[in-house]
Amino acid sequence: MTKKQYDVIVIGSGVVGSAIARELSKYDLNVGVLEKELDVVCETSGRNSGVLHAGFNNKPGSLMAKFCVEGNQGFDKVAKELNIPFKRTGKLVTGFSDEDIKVLEELKEKGDKNGVKGLEIVSEKRIKELAPNVKGTKALYSPMTGILDPFIYTIALAENACENGVEFYLGREVKEIKRKEQYYEIITNKETYFTKWVINSAGLNSDKIARMLGITDYTIYPCRGEYFILDQKAGKYLNIPAYPVPNKKEGGLGIHLTPSIHGNIFIGPSADYIDENDNYSATEEVMDMLVREGRKILPQIKREHFIRNFSGIRPKLVSKEKGGYADFVIEERKEIPNVINLVGIESPGLTSAVPIARYVVEKIKNKETLKENKKFNPIRKGIVKFSEQSEEKQAELIRENPDYGEIICRCETITKAEILSAVRNPLGVGTVTGIKYRTRAMMGRCQGGYCQTRIAEIIMKEKNSNTDELKYSRENGKMFVGKVR
Repeated sequence: MTKKQYDVIVIGSGVVGSAIARELSKYDLNVGVLEKELDVVCETSGRNSGVLHAGFNNKPGSLMAKFCVEGNQGFDKVAKELNIPFKRTGKLVTGFSDEDIKVLEELKEKGDKNGVKGLEIVSEKRIKELAPNVKGTKALYSPMTGILDPFIYTIALAENACENGVEFYLGREVKEIKRKEQYYEIITNKETYFTKWVINSAGLNSDKIARMLGITDYTIYPCRGEYFILDQKAGKYLNIPAYPVPNKKEGGLGIHLTPSIHGNIFIGPSADYIDENDNYSATEEVMDMLVREGRKILPQIKREHFIRNFSGIRPKLVSKEKGGYADFVIEERKEIPNVINLVGIESPGLTSAVPIARYVVEKIKNKETLKENKKFNPIRKGIVKFSEQSEEKQAELIRENPDYGEIICRCETITKAEILSAVRNPLGVGTVTGIKYRTRAMMGRCQGGYCQTRIAEIIMKEKNSNTDELKYSRENGKMFVGKVR
């Protein structure tokens, strides 16, 4: 087996792992990232509502509260550096009964203690001014809450880290970790790696990695949340995330409605504890429930608006019986040197990713003298979105590159030039979903019915591969089986 030597290896390249990799790339270090999937955003980091939380749901004094508020208030700078679609929409948590209003006041008090800016309890009249179609007698209004594209955010962190020297190894599942004198030997399904420092950011598998390192204290309890996606035609009914009063026992934020940064609406998530940490099934019972609960907040919802469903899984540290939340675990142990263990990083992990990354790197700096990487470039240029350009700019792009004149995805107006830019991504991702997440091709009304095979053809031509080699998303997920014309 090939042996590779690093100063730091990050296990897991979700939003937190990718943020850590980017933060480490600011220093003169040899950094590697191991990811068992074929892309950096296949699990929890992409399967969520895409909300930048303000920090009023989290216990004062907790790491969750600290990092959520820091992440929220510093996000404008990060979004600008990484070219991430992002908007501060505000958010409403609506209530109807006296009991609901009491909870809203408790949430405001908690948020004020956490340093959340601008929270206020608003009347039904004010609710109608902020979101005319949302029901409620009173609401907690959070002006700092925002929406973003979680796929692009995670990808942008990883690509910027890669462009600054971090090496990403996709499709590498960690099988065993051994302590070797002053180093760790990490054995994967493909190669063996040696590293001085190990950072466990494996999300749903963080308890398994911890056990490989000799830490047996933690158990991840997978909690699945199912969602519906509404067509952009329904986007006109909702311009701001609208949540019900949360159920403290469930450890979720309830069935809520969230406009996406691209004009769709999400309904969900549910909260069901499951036995497997990779079971992303959708169930008829939950789907029907999402429709009922969604209409309580937004009565305009119709069946014709529903175009797709999906699910995500939270890596919770509390069982179904206990319920609620456990704080983030970000720890070191003297008996296991040069290991930073991150376990139970659930919501608001997306919002908290960059502050978590800084916290992790500070722990390393407490033990190592890190030399600044003077070549570090925080700027990541995203794929040019043809549909968002002026007519003059579109004409200029087509003159410079005729591939901008060929539309591949009609629903989202995605050009061949954009598809090619995605296929040529810095991480070398060549799956169909990898192109989908980078361009939004196949995310429109027809869900790829028109463009999917054309995209597959472009990938194979660019990667010089055949139908047997093309993967939809995962290693065992072949796009085609048998003879293909």
